[in-house]
Amino acid sequence: MKLAIMQPYFFPYLGYWQLINAVDTFVIYDDVNFIKKGYINRNSILINSTPHRITLELTGASQNKRINEIIVGGNSVKILKTIETNYKKSPHFEDVFSLLKKVLDQKEKNLAKFLGNSIEMINRYLDISTNVIYSSTLEKNDSLKGQEKILDICTTLDAKQYINPIGGQELYDKKDFNEKEIQLNFIKMKNIVYKQFSNDFIPNLSIIDVLMFNDKDSIKKMLLEYDLI
Repeated sequence: MKLAIMQPYFFPYLGYWQLINAVDTFVIYDDVNFIKKGYINRNSILINSTPHRITLELTGASQNKRINEIIVGGNSVKILKTIETNYKKSPHFEDVFSLLKKVLDQKEKNLAKFLGNSIEMINRYLDISTNVIYSSTLEKNDSLKGQEKILDICTTLDAKQYINPIGGQELYDKKDFNEKEIQLNFIKMKNIVYKQFSNDFIPNLSIIDVLMFNDKDSIKKMLLEYDLI
């Protein structure tokens, strides 16, 4: 089984979805500490041809709390209005805005579940069939940290291959994974460019931008445009 483990992010960039699509099971790492000023509750969209940050309001957010202990606030309507104002002339606005409205209107207020539901809704939209589970539901050794905790989850789920974003090369050692008979690979997104408005292409924006400017078939091809290292 191919496995990936990642913190849940707010409408993450295309590379995140490439990772989900590349594995059989995707573990939402919800029982680790929240990180302020990261991508757990914010991302960037295109406004006036420049990247602009949108941030999901949270209640009781703290780096001393786990992601699944934090509550979503009440600025979803404001975020939707910002998206509508800036993408209403994009080619796939109607279908995508309807999807985003369902994501942001959900009644779930636990941050981990809210983001997990968001991930699964977009998976369904893109016909991604990867199994999604939460790390908090697994029986594992919670005293472990870093690579050892990841290896413990891999062993628990009987993973044969673990795939991580390219940024994890400094965090994980292939030799240690090999000793557990687990193949370790890193996924690196190729240089993907698509037409936005009349601006020069702005890369690495939220999946919102990708969805607004590309049809499903084009995005499905993009999901395969990566190298495994």
